[in-house]
Amino acid sequence: MDQPSFTVLGIESSCDDTAAAVVRGRNILSSIVLGQTELHAAFGGVVPEIAARAHAEKLDIAVAEALKAADTSLSEIDAIAVTSGPGLIGGVLSGVMTAKGLSAGSGKPLVGVNHLAGHALTPRLTDGLEFPYLMLLVSGGHCQFLIVKSVEEFQRLGGTIDDAPGEAFDKTARLLGLPQPGGPSVEQNARTGDEKRFRLPRPLLDQEGCDMSFSGLKTALLRQRDKLVKEQDGLYEQDRFDLCAGFQAAVRDVLAEKTRRALEVYLEMAPAKPAFAIAGGVAANGAIREKLQALCDEKGVAFIAPPLALCTDNAAMIAYAGQELFSKGVTHDMSLSARPRWPLDKAASPLLGSGKKGAKA
Repeated sequence: MDQPSFTVLGIESSCDDTAAAVVRGRNILSSIVLGQTELHAAFGGVVPEIAARAHAEKLDIAVAEALKAADTSLSEIDAIAVTSGPGLIGGVLSGVMTAKGLSAGSGKPLVGVNHLAGHALTPRLTDGLEFPYLMLLVSGGHCQFLIVKSVEEFQRLGGTIDDAPGEAFDKTARLLGLPQPGGPSVEQNARTGDEKRFRLPRPLLDQEGCDMSFSGLKTALLRQRDKLVKEQDGLYEQDRFDLCAGFQAAVRDVLAEKTRRALEVYLEMAPAKPAFAIAGGVAANGAIREKLQALCDEKGVAFIAPPLALCTDNAAMIAYAGQELFSKGVTHDMSLSARPRWPLDKAASPLLGSGKKGAKA
């Protein structure tokens, strides 16, 4: 595959992680992520105003650390890439303004990157995938199937119409009194649970297409929890285990069936080297990965799951996506704007709803 080989500084601040990285070709020279978990812990979710303020305070620190770790300087950078949407607008704006300042001061080209494109192009950074490939982006704020046809061409086959899976995992953990982030907590409890004890719904499986819904699943779990509390005057440890297992199994089954349908559409394109990639925090869930891996094996499709550090929000993916765009001659001037919404597939109908980590796009 044709591979760009520029040195790019990437900046990411679309939600609650302040990140900067330096990437050259497919080599990650540095990747700094300054999290905000403690700042938001008391609120049960990300508070946009707090996140934006923290980004403004930490962005220059993250950039300085990334350049130092990469043993380079702005004078040796070919371009500066920054997430310019979609996401929490205060955070996105902080990153864009920082990148503009660095670009103006250094004279280096500026490249605005779609956050979702950063995730979607990560398999090219980690595994050198050739176009086209099928991508499932599944995280706390987003869930959608994309056929990645080129650096700037994406076809969305479907997505969640309400809660993203990661958001549903977090809410389930809160309902059951488990610590955040919810994904790891629910998965750990599910290991000793009986997934068949509570038959929770598999939303939208009776409807054609690849759209998904997880809000009703979360509500069904809430009702089952309340029923148990009423009947036995409390919730026992095994109840939590079994509820977690049932919830995880429902999400797994929905994602597997929708992936099967998405693969059918993708394979009709007869790609030379068919591949399916998954990214986002939920991609770390072992039960879900195992199910999707088996499905790909059945279909004769390569299964790609980048390392977790590159599945969650990071600036290395932004630097790499910026590198791909820069190699195609894409740059932006000081009119680059921060965008709360920015669909990858401009021809598709907008997704409904809004996740806790930013608006759907």
